[in-house]
Amino acid sequence: MSLYEVWQAAGSSPFQPAVGKDSQLTIGLFLLFIGLILTGLFGLNRSPLSVPLLGIPASLAFGFGAVYAICGFGVYV
Repeated sequence: MSLYEVWQAAGSSPFQPAVGKDSQLTIGLFLLFIGLILTGLFGLNRSPLSVPLLGIPASLAFGFGAVYAICGFGVYV
């Protein structure tokens, strides 16, 4: 398949984001709030088991929440 054929085939199926523009701010702020709670719990309970249970989900929630909140406020990255 040539590049031109791939380009033409992609034109018939537009991109549909998983999260719409209207709900990006709400989801972003919710994820930031969850990240804040998980970070607080991680700070109170420091054990090797809390890293995969609290630390990693907290960092993922902060990361995705920050991007969604920035996009929700209208600053596109």
